[in-house]
Amino acid sequence: MVFNMQTEQLEGFRLSPQQKHLWISQQSENILPLRVQCAVTVEGNLNFEVLKTALQNIVNQYEILRTSFNCFPGMTVPLQVIADTSEIYINEFNFIDFPPTEQENKIESLFTELTKRPFKLENDIPFHVYVITLSPTKYILMLSLSALIADSFTLKGLVEKISSSYAACLQNQYILDEPMQYADIAEWQNELLDSKESELGKEYWRKQDVSSLDHFKLWFEKKQSITSQFQPQHFSLNINNYLIKQIELLANTYKVNKSNFLLVCWLMLFWKITRQSDIAIGITTDGRKYEELEQALGPLSKCLPLSYHLEAELKFSEILKEVNKLVNNAYELQEYFTWQETINSESFCPVGFEFEEEPETYSAGNLLFSMYKQYSCTDKFKIKLSCLQRNDTLIAQFYFDPQLYNLQDIQTLSEQFQNLLASAINNRESSIGRLNILDDRQRQQLLIEFNNTQKQYPQNKCIHEIFEEQVELTTDKLAVDSAVQQLTYYELNARANHLAIYLQSLGVNPVVLVGDYLERSLEIVIAILGILKAGGAYLPLDPSLPVEGLAYRIQDAGTPVILTQGSLVKKIPALKTQIVSLDTDCQVIAQQRTDKPNNYVTSKDLVYVIFTSGSTGKPKGVAVEHQQLFNYINAIEDRLSLSVSTRFAIVSTFAADLGNTVIFPALSTGGCLHIISPEYASNPETLADYFHRHSIDCLKIVPSHLNALLTSSHPERILPKKRLILGGEACSWQLIERIKQLAPECSIFNHYGPTEATIGVLTHQIELEPTINCSGTVPLGRPIANTQIYILDSCLQPVPIGVPGELYIGGAGIARCDLNRPDLSNENFISSPFVETEEIGSGPSRY
Repeated sequence: MVFNMQTEQLEGFRLSPQQKHLWISQQSENILPLRVQCAVTVEGNLNFEVLKTALQNIVNQYEILRTSFNCFPGMTVPLQVIADTSEIYINEFNFIDFPPTEQENKIESLFTELTKRPFKLENDIPFHVYVITLSPTKYILMLSLSALIADSFTLKGLVEKISSSYAACLQNQYILDEPMQYADIAEWQNELLDSKESELGKEYWRKQDVSSLDHFKLWFEKKQSITSQFQPQHFSLNINNYLIKQIELLANTYKVNKSNFLLVCWLMLFWKITRQSDIAIGITTDGRKYEELEQALGPLSKCLPLSYHLEAELKFSEILKEVNKLVNNAYELQEYFTWQETINSESFCPVGFEFEEEPETYSAGNLLFSMYKQYSCTDKFKIKLSCLQRNDTLIAQFYFDPQLYNLQDIQTLSEQFQNLLASAINNRESSIGRLNILDDRQRQQLLIEFNNTQKQYPQNKCIHEIFEEQVELTTDKLAVDSAVQQLTYYELNARANHLAIYLQSLGVNPVVLVGDYLERSLEIVIAILGILKAGGAYLPLDPSLPVEGLAYRIQDAGTPVILTQGSLVKKIPALKTQIVSLDTDCQVIAQQRTDKPNNYVTSKDLVYVIFTSGSTGKPKGVAVEHQQLFNYINAIEDRLSLSVSTRFAIVSTFAADLGNTVIFPALSTGGCLHIISPEYASNPETLADYFHRHSIDCLKIVPSHLNALLTSSHPERILPKKRLILGGEACSWQLIERIKQLAPECSIFNHYGPTEATIGVLTHQIELEPTINCSGTVPLGRPIANTQIYILDSCLQPVPIGVPGELYIGGAGIARCDLNRPDLSNENFISSPFVETEEIGSGPSRY
């Protein structure tokens, strides 16, 4: 091709598909010049003049080593311009006076610095040579080339050719090879892609589903506020000798190569830590499948996207065979792949994989040439595994974009990769869901150390018994306050006793579930205590329920008795239930004895049944026993030190267990429970005034509810003086920041737990720290006493810290069952899969 620029004529050649992709990537992406580079140890009496002659002979032979790139106005990509001659220049450094350790540091520093130096592609040949003298008989030869003229396979060829040329020059000989020139190869590649015969190969690549490339993201990936240059770093891991031998043995057994064994483990690692079934990885091929191309220099290698669908039940050995076929297909059709024409996706693979065998040591007269270090960056990526076979060693190099990942996270990833290698080797016929990426130390930490929550509390007591003990201690102290009515501990206990004896006359005993259908008022607390003192369990029913929802819950629970009030009686469906109205029947109830009723309740009897909202399906009743509530009351007091509070407030419905965090701790520690009506709880101004007048110490509330209340003209009055407990939904750091500004002395806790785990099992005391990413959500925290938390995958295997999984809960807080739903109970309440933790209570259960 001839380019005419006014009177100047310039002969050039079209870029190859690889060069075109590299050029476009460098122009469109904010990346350093893509390059390949190596450091070669040279041992012996090096003759610099002979070395320069040997290098010059190679440059004279291979046009690609004297090629520059010119892009004139109107051209989107440049031409390859081959110089007739190009004199090689050797940059020399002398480290002979430095001790070995400092020499190594200086070599590393120089090597890293060279990877960042730009190339003058239009005016200069992008091939630079450096020689470092370490001693009179030891040197480092560094070769740094633009990715537009070389790939990592070119480096190996160059080292071999340099040694051969050096040996020939010592004998005053010249190697008269006539190699295939890269410009001819490039033209062949372009003609092949333009031909009709290429359609079949192109169609193969078009059919590959690589959509997962576009949304690949690791959980520890950082957000990029400012995009700077792509400057990959790496962490190296030496695979131990036992694993290397086993990989070789299994590769022979399954008739695959070592490369594909390592590739499958790399695929599975990302499947495990991303929980995505479809994983796409860019595999590097050498581009030299034809014999004529084996010795060619220049960028022939390609990063080919390979996608595979993984499921937990698939066997490792099956995947190994199938991936081996995919790789072979990709290798056979590699020349038909181009990013621009065949893949409708990003211009690079976020995850890469390559495998290379390091060249042997080459002798040239009295010199030995051996590879010391190499670097290849021929495409942008997020993370890439480069496996290097060096004699009997296998080095796994984990390259990564430091703008996205921290070195510590990559080191952890490398450990997980080696663990997975060992697990796959030892369990090659097992399903991949059973393969492990954790070592024994990490499993011990996740299963045992993080769950070391055992604490001995006094003998299990029923909740009403704890309340009765408190009555003796704080007889005349205010127990409940509803703004319109107040009761002391003595008065509350007496009224609860009246009701309990009356309920016993109606047949209430430890197997009877009594409905509690009342407006939010003091009567609800009287009803709860009365039912428990009678020996029964209570079922809270929200007055706002539609008739159908109310009827369903009453029928499903089989409730024979319902406590209510006159204004709500007409809303109760006509069912075979006995209705007790606390206001219209108050006289007959008040005539009962006030002494403590006898009952035969044990800690294993039910204390309540609470129906879930049914937001993800049909509402279900969750049956909780006294012993589970007993453990919660003690554990939450320990964790949150609720006894420092004397005035508690409940602003939520009694029909959910959210408010139980304050109800029972208040009544068991001598505190006063303020029952806030729905009208007050939904009015920011009214509630702020009430809290200000009563100086509330402790509040449990849903974050979105609190956020709405903080619109008050005095939002600081909404917040409690000592303890704010957030639960029921995810909490943002923006809300926490505002709370801290309004009430800096208030301790804030995030509290999480499904109904099936008795109110809450995880707590986290929230502090605003400089390291916190305030755009995320607040952590759930650690398990409370006698509770275990597991994050497991679909095969009930623990996942590493930070990896998404399903939450399983075990221990003393697990409810008895899903009421009258054995199918759900069998699904959600399972035995512990961990032998180590079987002695720690029941569970786990999945939520």
